[in-house]
Amino acid sequence: MTVRRYILFPLILLFAVSASVFGQVAANLSTFFRPGERLSYNVSFEKFNNVAFFETYVVSTGKMAGRDVVELQARVKTFDIVSAAFTLIDESRTVFAAPDSGLPVFITRTINSGVIAKETNQNFLAAPTTNYDLLTLVFKAREAGGAGTFPFNENGESYVATFANGVTEKVKTDVGDYDTTISTVQSTYLDGSGIKELKINFSADEYRVPVLIRFRTDKGAFVANLAGITFDEVKPIASPTPIPLQTPRPSATPKPLATPEPYVDNLPLLRELIFELGEKLEYKVTTAGQPVANLVLQAKERKQVQGIDTLLLTATVNGIDQRNRTFVLGDSIIARVNPDTLAPRTFELKFGGQLAPFSQAISVDPVTGVISFGANRIEAPVGTHSLLSLIYGMRSFNLKPSKDLSNPVNDTRVAVFWNDKPYIFVLRPSNADTITINGERVGAQMISITTRNPQLDALTIKVWLSIDDSRVPLRFSVGAFQADLASSSNIFRP
Repeated sequence: MTVRRYILFPLILLFAVSASVFGQVAANLSTFFRPGERLSYNVSFEKFNNVAFFETYVVSTGKMAGRDVVELQARVKTFDIVSAAFTLIDESRTVFAAPDSGLPVFITRTINSGVIAKETNQNFLAAPTTNYDLLTLVFKAREAGGAGTFPFNENGESYVATFANGVTEKVKTDVGDYDTTISTVQSTYLDGSGIKELKINFSADEYRVPVLIRFRTDKGAFVANLAGITFDEVKPIASPTPIPLQTPRPSATPKPLATPEPYVDNLPLLRELIFELGEKLEYKVTTAGQPVANLVLQAKERKQVQGIDTLLLTATVNGIDQRNRTFVLGDSIIARVNPDTLAPRTFELKFGGQLAPFSQAISVDPVTGVISFGANRIEAPVGTHSLLSLIYGMRSFNLKPSKDLSNPVNDTRVAVFWNDKPYIFVLRPSNADTITINGERVGAQMISITTRNPQLDALTIKVWLSIDDSRVPLRFSVGAFQADLASSSNIFRP
């Protein structure tokens, strides 16, 4: 199970479930669609409210290639802690469904959270499918009174989902109180995605409105509440009609297109990133108080790589002590990232000596999140960080300590790739304090990092950030090693 499937599926399922719009339980499934209806939901995670938003919209009815269809749209977008933990999710889906069978005729999915939107289409006009998708699946379940077993297809794989009616429950929402019946949902798709105890509260009236959706994961519980119901003016799907031919007229001389502005190397970075392009940080690495190496971090340059605007981040060992047994001169981490989001596109670890087994080259699909290394390809959250991009990215995070230490609500969770898989790094901020750097007392905030990887957590990773606007990493502590900032400069300024 990948982290991306772990969090993305629940949210997709949420908007799929919410798309089961008002209708009467009848033999003809078309009565389950009310064109113009828009449902919106708020999602909470444990004690955190409004961590995601999704809505569904029954856009119109009409014809596609001569077939009756109803057009459904849905959108899901994450905020705050879910985006920090599992990266930003911003995905929409449009389904043209047959109103009699409820099966999809044409599906368009668009992922908007990458550098560019990625769109995929499935066309069942020529070869009709016998499987539902996540949107149409719930329509069929409602037709059967919220009980039954139905086939569906998602991400190219076939599954079945079983709905079973349970007890009744009264539910209060932002749009009113409802008497509901709880349906539980089981599927191997849920099991493979880490979803447990999925329950949907459908209203007990003839409309069977999904007013409450709940499920659990190993990370905690999600709850989606109905937050709004509106009805928009319906615009029928336009059917192609013959266009009368007109007498040709002389066309105006086309205006010349504006010449695109040439790319300029090393443009300044966004102010929100805190650090400046060209920043160079030099560290003294010690163990048990004895010097072992010098380490340099650089936001080195911003240039086009294969026609794409790219920021180069580097961490390099440029000096070693004779007592050193761990590092080799030239050991390095190189990350090529999006200059605005710091999402890695490639990153490479080049180590010799004892660290040689950790050497690898990784490439990241910025749209799908798929990470490739060697012969391996795995799914990961879009925007999953490398260790190096995390160091730079955390300087811009909201790392205010929690006022209640027993309830650390300000922990920040970030997806980070390490070795062969993504992990969720939990950054826990402490109150500002002072530490001694180069014989001087300076203000600093300690950030403790845990990963649920036993090997990494055994190293008790900590980072001390300066408390001024630059948020410079003043010190790193990893296992027996400590790196203290020795100097800072900017290669683009004298």
